[in-house]
Amino acid sequence: MENQETEKKMMSIVAEDGSIEEVEVILAFEFKDTKKEYVIYTKNEKDDNENITVYVSNVDRSSGEPKLLGVDDEEEWNRVKDVLRELSKSE
Repeated sequence: MENQETEKKMMSIVAEDGSIEEVEVILAFEFKDTKKEYVIYTKNEKDDNENITVYVSNVDRSSGEPKLLGVDDEEEWNRVKDVLRELSKSE
């Protein structure tokens, strides 16, 4: 039987200070009704409880180059948290 290892999807992000980081994409998705895109990614850092820290960003493609923005609308954030909950159930 062959080992079915899934290939990690990586992306480069540019931090505010101009440095470039390689991060692992966990999930990219879009809400059909709002047409807003999101990406969930990790730098594979662990918190004090040994849980891997994940980040969520809104993907803005309006300028041609995709930009990652924070999620600052409470209703929007609640919908994203629902996606995170579903994702954690499937792990």
